[in-house]
Amino acid sequence: MNAYPIVFYSLLLLTATAHTQAASSVDLTVKGVVTPTACDPQLSGGGLIDYGKMSQQDLNLETSTRLPTKHLQVSIACTAPSRFALRMRDNREGTATVNSEIYYGLGLDNSGNRLGLYSMTFDPRNTLVDSTVTVYGTESTTGGLAWRTANLNPIDIGANSYLGFTARQGSTAGPSAIQELISTVKVQAVIDARQNLDLSTDTLLDGSATLEVIYL
Repeated sequence: MNAYPIVFYSLLLLTATAHTQAASSVDLTVKGVVTPTACDPQLSGGGLIDYGKMSQQDLNLETSTRLPTKHLQVSIACTAPSRFALRMRDNREGTATVNSEIYYGLGLDNSGNRLGLYSMTFDPRNTLVDSTVTVYGTESTTGGLAWRTANLNPIDIGANSYLGFTARQGSTAGPSAIQELISTVKVQAVIDARQNLDLSTDTLLDGSATLEVIYL
């Protein structure tokens, strides 16, 4: 607090010496849009992927073990057609054995070792949008400023990239306005090599992530 009057007094002296009047300012603008529409995402089975109980002997000693592929149904219902994208936030951030936005952690063992990772893949061929027969996937790594050319290739949902769907093949305009989306997604989990883990007691796979709808 003592510094404030000293600085203010110095400014007064400088202004009086120069016999000029000067003012500096900067404007702050706060922008946004409140939309009347809302989109409700749902996951089949309450979003639970359960691999049951596994023996450590079922895991590879020196290489990672790929667990059986699981599938979930993702449904998104909007009160009106809306342009949106999807993103997934890792609630176990920092525990994936590979550092990539498309891989999510399975937690830590009793010694703090990273157990493994999993990914979730959307396939346009397994996705229904309103009355559209065929939809195409698109992706943005720039927060929606630019979009990848829409095509039928599967897309791993990321923590930073936007994932969307459009009825226009080859479009770079981003997602179409959608009211209802239903997609069967693939979940693939991998556990690290047994020699890297502390499996002396029961060890829980503890993956957790949140699927987010981003309004565009």
